[in-house]
Amino acid sequence: MASQPLFNLTLPVAIGADHAGFEYKEEIISYLEGKGLKVKDAGAHSKDPADYPDFAHPVATLVEREQAAFGILVCGSGNGVAITANKHQGIRAAICWGEELSRLARSHNNANVLCIPARFVDDAVAKQIVDVFIDTPFEGGRHENRVRKIACL
Repeated sequence: MASQPLFNLTLPVAIGADHAGFEYKEEIISYLEGKGLKVKDAGAHSKDPADYPDFAHPVATLVEREQAAFGILVCGSGNGVAITANKHQGIRAAICWGEELSRLARSHNNANVLCIPARFVDDAVAKQIVDVFIDTPFEGGRHENRVRKIACL
């Protein structure tokens, strides 16, 4: 089976972060907009203490309802936002701290939400991870059945 199409980038990219990921979120928004992409910012809107589920749920919902091409979530470890987003049916949120993880999350797992651990990557690496996530198609094939088994129905 051939690889699947890339994301529908006519839709906005949904992005959210807690206080630990706020600065990276702002940088990623500027980076994406500089590439001509639309962005839907679900917050946080400052570095004030904030709870990651307040931003992970709206991003996951936008992706789940196909109102966003894909999602990006940023928190200190990436764990909180990934756990929260993965509560949504149809969401496959993956924590990526390197390009190869980002590539595999897309090609093997058809991840549709990228979770970045702000305390473990620098901003240049975060942008590279985003680029790889956007540019890597889902391979389908032997991975298709595995991905189909993820949802709890």
